[in-house]
Amino acid sequence: MAEHKHGSMDITVQEKTFDGFINFTIKSLYAILFIVLLLIIFGA
Repeated sequence: MAEHKHGSMDITVQEKTFDGFINFTIKSLYAILFIVLLLIIFGA
């Protein structure tokens, strides 16, 4: 079996994916809050 050294794996792709997921989640949250605010204002 090959030896594994902790912390030696290249994780740049995983970091970019995680950053994209966090950005998408934050933008989605803002959109949902905006829609809820519109519903509150116009009394739907």
